[in-house]
Amino acid sequence: MAERDIAVNRRARHDFHIEETVEAGLVLTGTEVKALRAGRASLAEAFARVEGDEVWLLHLHIPPYEAASSFNHDPLRRRKVLLHRREIGRLAGKAQQKGYTLVPLRLYFKRGVAKVELGVARGKRAYDKREAIARREAERQIAKALKRRGPGPR
Repeated sequence: MAERDIAVNRRARHDFHIEETVEAGLVLTGTEVKALRAGRASLAEAFARVEGDEVWLLHLHIPPYEAASSFNHDPLRRRKVLLHRREIGRLAGKAQQKGYTLVPLRLYFKRGVAKVELGVARGKRAYDKREAIARREAERQIAKALKRRGPGPR
């Protein structure tokens, strides 16, 4: 069974240099899983934090499941991230360095289990962002010029 994306954090690659990624599981309630299966979640403001020997995902917005009654979940509750102890130690060491943070890059189902891809990220400066935008614009203009030129000699 293939992976199925639920939510992708596109802003993360724009705002951060992603240095390493790791796949992790999540501890979720039943209504959260049903809401995710409906394809509803937002990673826009989400981030991960290492507290003691555990990793927590904060500000991940999973809206309430409409068909649930009064047993619905809190949309912004803290969610525990499932990682091996060695991985947690390695990520904690990197995330504690100045300027580094843990950012969720995407949320997806893999073989029926909800997973999150976390990235160890360092914030980009404004000039880095402008440079990336200029590079993208130049590539777009080159592609447009090649398209206009037509097929080359055979």
